[in-house]
Amino acid sequence: MAEAIDIRALNELIERQSAFVTNLMTGMDQVIVGQKHLVESLLIGLLSDGHILLEGVPGLAKTLAIKTMASLIDSKYSRVQFTPDLLPADVIGTMIYSQKDEQFIAKKGPIFANFVLADEINRAPAKVQSALLEAMQERQVTLSKETFRLPEPFLVMATQNPIEQEGTYPLPEAQVDRFMLKVIIDYPKLEEEKKIIRQNISGEKVVIKPILKAEDIIEARKVVRQVYLDEKIEQYIADIVFATRYPERYDLKELKSLIGFGGSPRASINLALAARSYAFIKRRGYVIPEDVRAVAHDVLRHRIGLTYEAEATNVTSDEIVSKILNKVEVP
Repeated sequence: MAEAIDIRALNELIERQSAFVTNLMTGMDQVIVGQKHLVESLLIGLLSDGHILLEGVPGLAKTLAIKTMASLIDSKYSRVQFTPDLLPADVIGTMIYSQKDEQFIAKKGPIFANFVLADEINRAPAKVQSALLEAMQERQVTLSKETFRLPEPFLVMATQNPIEQEGTYPLPEAQVDRFMLKVIIDYPKLEEEKKIIRQNISGEKVVIKPILKAEDIIEARKVVRQVYLDEKIEQYIADIVFATRYPERYDLKELKSLIGFGGSPRASINLALAARSYAFIKRRGYVIPEDVRAVAHDVLRHRIGLTYEAEATNVTSDEIVSKILNKVEVP
């Protein structure tokens, strides 16, 4: 009975603290037509303190969505356009010699912001992509022998075109794993497309003003950590991730030859964090299996390594995740 009272109190707390989500979604809707999954994914990353990778063909409002969300929050925002001739120093900064002071001083790069948009991240060589690694994982940047902390909150939101496109460099596995979510952006629906046409030919510009402070996001993250995660849900999350490693244990022998490697413990952690944030967005103080299922594809699709057999038969990681979700017992 005591636990039921706690859950009720927690629900009331979440209901109060998550009111800003509606305002944020309304602000996004002023600029972004449709793309509900994209907007929710950006919110999940924001609340979970997890970096986001958006993949889709050009023109699907990936960059616009990220820029709009950053504009709704009173914080420092920077954008880096990744190109084949970009250098690591163009992202993280460098040490330059000051003749006036007769010493080296730090010239900080665009990574020193609350929200960093890494646009078309797979158009730059691996050495530039790797320059993001320390920053994304450690929340700090080392220039020469000096280490600089990055501001809080710190979130990298990257966009990329599908690998099949000409002039792209696949992200290293270690780099991809740093992203909490990999979100695949699809084309808008017919009615949404018509609305996009009307909105863009009208010539009217929507002025976005900040409705939140960076500190509000930090406080919201503390509340998200209080969302109740039952042991049965923990078991469910662990089972899903274990099924990517040992599919035969879950009566999924047919997947054994298709999976090169499964999700690491980081996959389990991120699945739990994302499910909590999803519950928060839905203004609920506890996680249910549907929350886990809602975020599973975005958390796992880039963490499953496919074998040559899978690639030869055109099996995708999304199809593997779907089969696992259909097979693993729901609590």
